[in-house]
Amino acid sequence: MNVVTRPRTAVIGSGFGGLALAIRLQSAGHDVTLLEKRDKPGGRAYVYEQDGFTFDGGPTVITDPGCLEELFALSGRRMSDYIEMLPVSPFYQLCWEDGFRFDYVNDQAALDAQIAAKSPADVEGYRRFLRYSEELLQEGYIKLGSKPFLDFASMVRVAPQLVRLRADRTVYGMVSRFIRNEHLRQAFSFHSLLVGGDPFATSSIYALIHALERRWGVWFPRGGTGALVRALVKLFEDLGGTIRCGAEVARIETQGPRATGIRCADGWHGQFDNVASNADVMHTYARLLEGTPRGQAAARKLARKRWSMSLFVIYFGLRGERRDLRHHMVLFGARYRELIREIFRGSALPEDFSLYLHAPSVTDPSLAPPGHSAYYVLSPVPHLGNAPIDWSVEGPRYRDRILDYLDERYIPGLKRDLVTSHILTPDGFRDDLNSHHGSAFSLEPVLTQSAFFRTHNRDDVIRNLYFVGAGTHPGAGVPGVVGSAKATAGLMLEGMP
Repeated sequence: MNVVTRPRTAVIGSGFGGLALAIRLQSAGHDVTLLEKRDKPGGRAYVYEQDGFTFDGGPTVITDPGCLEELFALSGRRMSDYIEMLPVSPFYQLCWEDGFRFDYVNDQAALDAQIAAKSPADVEGYRRFLRYSEELLQEGYIKLGSKPFLDFASMVRVAPQLVRLRADRTVYGMVSRFIRNEHLRQAFSFHSLLVGGDPFATSSIYALIHALERRWGVWFPRGGTGALVRALVKLFEDLGGTIRCGAEVARIETQGPRATGIRCADGWHGQFDNVASNADVMHTYARLLEGTPRGQAAARKLARKRWSMSLFVIYFGLRGERRDLRHHMVLFGARYRELIREIFRGSALPEDFSLYLHAPSVTDPSLAPPGHSAYYVLSPVPHLGNAPIDWSVEGPRYRDRILDYLDERYIPGLKRDLVTSHILTPDGFRDDLNSHHGSAFSLEPVLTQSAFFRTHNRDDVIRNLYFVGAGTHPGAGVPGVVGSAKATAGLMLEGMP
């Protein structure tokens, strides 16, 4: 009688990518142990609880809920039994300092009316852009988003489509081919910033995000993004998986061309048939494989890459409710192209800023005490490799500048009604999340760092070492890292009995 042994697999890191991979593997018969450095799961989706407020630490925009529903369906379950997803409308309200506001809604007539009021000539241009974006969505996300690119031949096979869709052009460049008005060009090109990309350098392929949102909507989990993390953890544990928090991985042990086990900083040790890392790709090679030829070689190569910007985030709670705000708001500053250049290439903190304001109490009042409201506001800032800012000094100053700006322009009485706040700086991304240079989105998503040119979902040398998350294909963002889990799981399940 043949006894089938379940493969023992370690997944390092419990961000959305790590959780999605762990669920896929556990559903398919692996015995999975999920190891998390911090005291609770989530990675960038960590939850801060302070003075009765609940603050989602990271991603707040959930698109393509179907990629999450698929994780539950693998074992015959339904996501709706674990978490309630609430639709958000408008998807975003976009605001400029000259007073122009644009409600980005999933309603063609309403969009046409707003565009026509601003720039009548751009109504048809927007419709052509949407058709282009939908084609990108089909080719770049639906067909390729969960397909690994392990060799150059896989890239060559899709090259004709990439050429036809002008992947060599930038997001802003392609938007500008369809739309003339500068405000509207900004409205339809800022999306690449959501995955760590400069609209003036990121491949136009990432313009697919617009069609992705139009097709499947923008959603928010009741209870916050942290509630979605807890739902995925419960699913994983219901499937029999093991999660260990407070388990900082110190080393991936290897023997020859294979990973053999994990050793944690607290002395815990486990032997595994496979290891998958949802940790930062540079941290994995430079620290967890420190001293190995493969780790040294890969880290040297990664050190020459371009890394995405970092973020400065203020979490704050107010007395009272602000019913005039929208759930997601993008607050454009006076500059666009010049500011983005300084964020991605500058050596100092820009004097001005553009902001993303998240007001989840608009959709879910339970995230704040009765009669109060919860927020976070983030400002893209240079990563520490470009701008070695002393955030212990600059952080409080920058916080005050941003809160003053919000008080003056968008939330009158903010400083008067402020109950609680704390900040996350690039230092936190570096120290708490092990992100190289404090980058918030790992490798910058330029064409020469995408698909085959990104860290592969399976290591080229250590054949049972795999990667999942923002640093590997297809890239950052919740749909991206969940797609990376599907690609990586497919490789890991090859050859299973």
